Amino acid sequence: MKVACFCTPDINYVYFGTQRPKFGSKEALFYLQRCSNFKHLRQVHGRIIRYGLTHDQLLIRNLIQISSSYGKLNYAKLVFEQLNSPDTFTWNVMIRAYTRFGSPEKALILFTIMVSKGIELDKFTYPFVINACIVSSATDFGKVVQALAIKMGFWNDTYVQNTMMNLYFKCEDADNGHKVFDKMRVQEEMPSKNVVSWTAMIDGYVRHQQPMEAFDLFERMRLDGVQPNEFTLVSLIKACAEMGSLKLGKWIHDYAFNNDFKLDPFLGTALIDMYSKCGSLDDARQVFDTMEAKNLATWNTMITSLGVHGLRNEALELFEEMLNNKSNEVPDAITFVGVLNACLQLNDLEQGQKYFNLMTQHYGITPLLEHYACMVQLYRNANVLDDIYTLDKTISVEKTNNYVAEFLQENKIIGVDDIEELLQKHYRYLNCLEEQVVDNFSSSSSP
Repeated sequence: MKVACFCTPDINYVYFGTQRPKFGSKEALFYLQRCSNFKHLRQVHGRIIRYGLTHDQLLIRNLIQISSSYGKLNYAKLVFEQLNSPDTFTWNVMIRAYTRFGSPEKALILFTIMVSKGIELDKFTYPFVINACIVSSATDFGKVVQALAIKMGFWNDTYVQNTMMNLYFKCEDADNGHKVFDKMRVQEEMPSKNVVSWTAMIDGYVRHQQPMEAFDLFERMRLDGVQPNEFTLVSLIKACAEMGSLKLGKWIHDYAFNNDFKLDPFLGTALIDMYSKCGSLDDARQVFDTMEAKNLATWNTMITSLGVHGLRNEALELFEEMLNNKSNEVPDAITFVGVLNACLQLNDLEQGQKYFNLMTQHYGITPLLEHYACMVQLYRNANVLDDIYTLDKTISVEKTNNYVAEFLQENKIIGVDDIEELLQKHYRYLNCLEEQVVDNFSSSSSP
């Protein structure tokens, strides 16, 4: 008897005879959603091609989204380009993928191609493209998109207007951001009392160091009968931190509690940071201890806050608690900035070396300028300046493109001031290198 095997990721089917099991769009979508890595994705894609399902745009959109999430934007592009006539939804998905995974300029180019081909735009196209403008700080391009949205009758969509407002505020064009918001409020036929619109405006004030204006707008928002959401409160908490107003910060905290806002990592981390900056570390620690769920940003903020307030040993103890099975979070570069700063304040070179080596050798984190600054100062305080030049040996400069380590090799650095001067000296050069790293990443994304 003849036996054949039909294999897909994680599941094997054994069947007898010559008839293969069904593999249609439904099955393909099922296996795509079960992919755990890029290899599995390519296997499923191969079966999609083999069974003639490449015309199914739902499958193609899933392929684009999943391959992009693995950093394979070039693969996603090839999948997209193999479609004979992508519909608007599929164009939108490709634009969004470029924006979300590091190539917003390509998203703008794709949008230009879409317009030149006469592809019909919908209400989702505009926000996706405006978000690409935000990430790439392309304000002028955004204004063109806004004009097109007005011309094509999509400007009255609240989502489009909110996204455009975000672009103006995040790209330092507050005047135009205000204009968008004000026009939204006078358009009676619009759902102008949209909490997202109010929150975007409040956040715009906070970003432009106008905290009192943010609170005034919050009062207007409440008078208009609009209930704030979590993002509104976080923006106001940031305003309190900027003003150093513990009283207002406590009022927002009480408001959140009395209105049944959950103390999740997003809101809780903002409160910890606010309390710390307003000088109330006890309140910050109380928030931290009462949070049921914490993310990496929560731990980082609390560790840094303890160090800033002079509780260096407590900062290191909390870091060890984070590592010792009390958290599922893996430390990142920001975590070690707080940890090494605590070592510096303790003037403990041995601890500093221990954590620097843990960061580079165990976690494979490429040191930032802040990490080097802490270590250089520790060596300087211990009067072992020759050891400064061993820092670059903890990692491979060639493999990591760690240009800060190269500068350590090439320049006589004896303190933090020297590093700051070095940064200014090579500021433009570092920008060029950053662009080079981005290009290298894009190239490495090819299958």
